[in-house]
Order: sequence, then structure tokens, then C-alpha cells
Amino acid sequence: MPGSEWGTATEQRFNVNLSILFTELPLLERPAAAAAAGFTAVELWWPWVDSPTPERSELDALKKAIEDAGVQLTGLNFYAGQLPGPDRGALSIPGAESERFRANIDVAADFARSLGCKALNALYGNRVEGVEAAEQDALALENLVLAARAADRIGAILLIETLNQPESPLYPLVSAPAGVAVVDRVNEATGLGNARFLMDLYHLSMNGEDLPSVIERYAAKTGHVQIADTPGRGAPGTGTLPLEDLLGRLRKAGYEGWVGLEYKPGDRPSAAAFDWLPAEARAAR
Repeated sequence: MPGSEWGTATEQRFNVNLSILFTELPLLERPAAAAAAGFTAVELWWPWVDSPTPERSELDALKKAIEDAGVQLTGLNFYAGQLPGPDRGALSIPGAESERFRANIDVAADFARSLGCKALNALYGNRVEGVEAAEQDALALENLVLAARAADRIGAILLIETLNQPESPLYPLVSAPAGVAVVDRVNEATGLGNARFLMDLYHLSMNGEDLPSVIERYAAKTGHVQIADTPGRGAPGTGTLPLEDLLGRLRKAGYEGWVGLEYKPGDRPSAAAFDWLPAEARAAR
């Protein structure tokens, strides 16, 4: 997609997801690479998939890399298990994974606070064979309440994300209404009002949802938006999703938050995967 078609892109605030873009580089080199591509904001899945409580030196090194690059961390996932990989979160999985999630809550929140990050994403987790769905949902609510309180402590919002059924068949939140229902339950339980929907247009499209209707119904409850084209989860213009139109609809519906670029670069270096977006639209205003 030629950049000229994205005439309204300068009205958006884009950030780059460094867990799916620039992954050809070591983690600590990715913030500078995003800055070199013209971006001023980044987001991350939990970078240490094997450890919800990494060594202080690892946390400090990533913090320094982000600060040295001059980019703002705008979003961070709580510990979510093996992601990318078979897992889709930890907070609804009884036993060790739930405990790992809880051990991570304050670590992730304190790291976010140290960088002025105001959004924490809590992936719900897959259904587990032999465990009642109601038991998992009760555990999930307990853990999401803890996460919401930690987010509130640092002045952040808690994000709850819908994924897609074809790629995440064991994940229970595979529609916008399902994700928003959990948001509402968390806000009712805490009274804090800081839980928000993470509207990922790629996942919703893969689910076959009516995206203009989803935007109209849920923009007011949305705390973050992520995009990738479908099919293929590539850059805008590599598929058939009318992303510019959809982002325009979001703005008209009152959404003024970040738009996370959470797509695969394809068979090219990540730095070459932003040709759809004019250089002047990459730095957040």
C-alpha cells in the first residue's frame, strides 16, 4: 500500500510491537531499531517467557535500552507463558501458571511505572482439559482483580484482549462481546473502572466479526488498538482488511489512544516493513 493512501495516518498515534517486529535483532537492540525507523513509541509482550521474575540486571538492561533509544514504552504484557508458542496467557490456569502470573504482577507493574508505561495487558489463558470452565473463570477474575489493582497503583489501565478461534482454539475470549464482558466483570469487582478492551482488528477480522459494528459498540470501552492485515498477519496493504477506513471510524467514534503495529514483517527485514506508513506519520504527536 503506497504511503500516499494513508493520508489520515498523521492523525493516529502508532507504536511498534517489539515482540513481533525487529525480532531478527536481540531484544536490547530493538528499541533503537524502532527509533531508527522513525518511531517514538513501542510495546512489548512479556519478554522473559521462562521467568515471571527475571533478575534485576535484566530488567535494568531493558529499561536502559528503551531510555537510550529515546522511545516511550506504551504497553506491556503481564507474564503469559510461552508466547509466542503454545500458551495464550497464564492467569486462568490453576496451579503453577496462576502462581507465576501472581508473582509477575508487581514485577511487571513496577517495570512499567519505571518507564511511564500506562497500559498493562493480561492475556486470559487457554482452557485446560479436565478443569471446569467455571473454575477457570473464577480464578481468572481473582487474578484480573489483582492485576487491575496493581495497574491502578501505577496510574495505568488493565487491558483484556480478544484473540481468534482459528489460531487460538483453546482460548475462550474469541469475540468482542466475550472480551468486553470480562472487562465489565473486572470493573464491577474492583470499582476502579480501569479495565479496558484491547481491540485487535486482526483477531476480530479472523473471527469474522462485523468490524464497523464492533467499533461503534465498543470504542468507548477500548483502551488500546492493535492492527495487522488479513490474511497472513502482515503489514497493512498485504491483505484485504480496510485498516485505514477502520482506524478512521475509530477516531470518529472518539478513540484517541495508541494503535499498536503488531504484524509480521514477512520475508524482509522489519525496517523495510513500514513502507505503507509515511515517515512523518511514525513519530507520535
